[in-house]
Amino acid sequence: MRTQESNRLEVARDVVAEDLVGHIEWLDTEIKKLLRKIRGRIDGAPDMKGKQILPDSLPELCERTIAVLLAFCMHPGRLANAGHAAAFAGLDPGRHESGSSVKGRPRVSKVGHAILRAALYMSAMTTRYNSHSGKGFRERLVALGKHAGLVDRGF
Repeated sequence: MRTQESNRLEVARDVVAEDLVGHIEWLDTEIKKLLRKIRGRIDGAPDMKGKQILPDSLPELCERTIAVLLAFCMHPGRLANAGHAAAFAGLDPGRHESGSSVKGRPRVSKVGHAILRAALYMSAMTTRYNSHSGKGFRERLVALGKHAGLVDRGF
């Protein structure tokens, strides 16, 4: 909603712009309050605080992404391995087959949690375009024959 209001502000008439600025300031205040509550919840629960250490060590993951990861994947027995985690988020490759004559390219299945997938998307794109390790990882996957579009979406 904040982004929508910021976009409206760019094209708003002077009469409306003042109200939009006030609304954006209110939204900023509420977002900060919510982030403080989330931080307090994580810091107040020893099991969540301990699980925050690993994702926090990755510079590509922001505080909000880590909070979403903790919310969905916190239970230790929930996900046995990386493949289960990818399937849970809906990032596993899905095949498109219809009988023996129609075989489409693999694509992200999107069967899992959309909120988790959306939270991971921006972190993946940041890694993909702004870090040397991300660029190298993509090149290695494409060299192994993985479809470039699938690599970018499921990075």
